[in-house]
Amino acid sequence: MASKLLRAVVLGPPGSGKGTVCERIAKSFGLQHLSSGQFLRENIQAKIPVGEMQSLEKGLLVPDHVFTFLSLLPLGFPRTLGQAEALDRICELDLVISLNIPFETLKDRLSARWIHPGSGRVYNMEFNPPHVQGIDDVTGEPLIQREDDKPEAVAGRLRKYKDAAKPVIELYKNRGILHSFSGTETNKIWPYVYTLVSNRIPPIHAEEAN
Repeated sequence: MASKLLRAVVLGPPGSGKGTVCERIAKSFGLQHLSSGQFLRENIQAKIPVGEMQSLEKGLLVPDHVFTFLSLLPLGFPRTLGQAEALDRICELDLVISLNIPFETLKDRLSARWIHPGSGRVYNMEFNPPHVQGIDDVTGEPLIQREDDKPEAVAGRLRKYKDAAKPVIELYKNRGILHSFSGTETNKIWPYVYTLVSNRIPPIHAEEAN
């Protein structure tokens, strides 16, 4: 079988469902999902200044030079214009998917979100709860809710994302590779994303579109 290659990134604010969409794309099309957040977690023991790694723990945007350094090995998501420009020097993107989710939906999702700190696995107490409340399904370890996922912190977090992402989105829009999808439910957005990607490479699991 000929190898398939599609260089794509998924952009979206915290809680927009980026991880879910990426996992479905990977499964449906036989692609590899490379998550910037996971790469940062895996490099938590690397020689990166403690203060900069604390920004990851707090859910803040990681400094460009840290992200760029880590993304030289595995490909990550560009979250700022500086990161997008660094990514340009590594590879040429074929496709950029932007998820536009209403503020109230994001606030509700983030406020109900709990994570497994070791792996980054995300649970939502409303639509994707763990089998046992407060416990990770895989390891049996405790879940945590980050301080910045609490309602009073969400608004500021989303504003920071919007300010940082605006020039990135404009960059890819001007190149003609940006495709935006709006909605409140990932399951309803997914079929449109699936169709878009299907026009680029053949799927291996057609049932994933349903």
